[in-house]
Amino acid sequence: MINIDSFIEGLPKVELHLHIEGSLEPELMFALAQRNHVNLPFKSVAEVKKAYNFSNLQDFLDIYYQGMSVLLKEQDFYDLTWAYLERCKADNVLHTEIFFDPQGHTERGVAFETVLNGIARALDGGQKKLGISSKIIMCFLRHLSEDDAFKTLEEAIPYKDKITGVGLDSSEKGHPPSKFERVFARARKEGFLIVAHAGEEGPPEYVWEALDHLKVDRIDHGNRSLEDEKLVTRLAGEDMALTVCPLSNLKLCVVKDMKNHPLKKMLSLGLKATVNSDDPAYFGGYMNDNYKAVARALGLEKEDLLTLARNSVAASFLADAEKEALLRKVNAYATRA
Repeated sequence: MINIDSFIEGLPKVELHLHIEGSLEPELMFALAQRNHVNLPFKSVAEVKKAYNFSNLQDFLDIYYQGMSVLLKEQDFYDLTWAYLERCKADNVLHTEIFFDPQGHTERGVAFETVLNGIARALDGGQKKLGISSKIIMCFLRHLSEDDAFKTLEEAIPYKDKITGVGLDSSEKGHPPSKFERVFARARKEGFLIVAHAGEEGPPEYVWEALDHLKVDRIDHGNRSLEDEKLVTRLAGEDMALTVCPLSNLKLCVVKDMKNHPLKKMLSLGLKATVNSDDPAYFGGYMNDNYKAVARALGLEKEDLLTLARNSVAASFLADAEKEALLRKVNAYATRA
């Protein structure tokens, strides 16, 4: 009988759904606020943590954007990303594909290249010093306009050597993927891979739109896909990956109890589900925490966890040879653990 927690800790992992701004821990938030002379609406780390009591996605986003205000200089984005990479190392995450929200910074007067250069410099260091490979995905904020998204895409085009894909995040309700169909068509033409948040708080129709209007390579979240049998059949048939975020779903009340989380059902239906941490500083856990929470609540066994790990490798944007190398590590671990 294996110890599931120990097995999870040693399991080689890939993370595909991580907002780098959402890895801003309260301690770093206060340190950067002091360094950059930014006044926060909180008096202490404890007060910030107390505020992390969300009833829905918008509650979270309100405080998320407040926290983002301390990120002003390239070094801030470097420090933020490096702190996350150290958590990856501790959790045995070998590859990560991180989101960043340039509009959340450029609208505050922080230059696009300032954000990207800080993140990219840390990720380069993560490869060299920690052995963690990575990709960068730039997300559009869906509550802003199509014109704003087009402007951001134009800023990203000169950095195609650093940015692998484009995505869609922020408040889902009332902002269907089809709102950005033309932007994503242009992004695809420029060679970017495509992902989009859909079916977290939004209905299954948003997942259909992400598939048909945006022509996504992955669906971020996708929980509510299970409400539509035809959609489940299509997702399984197309081997479309879902980047599921268990602790995020619990914290944002997408699920009321982890025992009711749809992850195990997704696997039983043949969906390519993966486990990710989303905004770990706000939702109470990084990769190992998410794996452990869902494993305990749903009674996941060794083979379930290996399936999730293999799904993440297969769904990554790595080259085939790199995927094969990572899969060998997962399979080697499976035989000896």
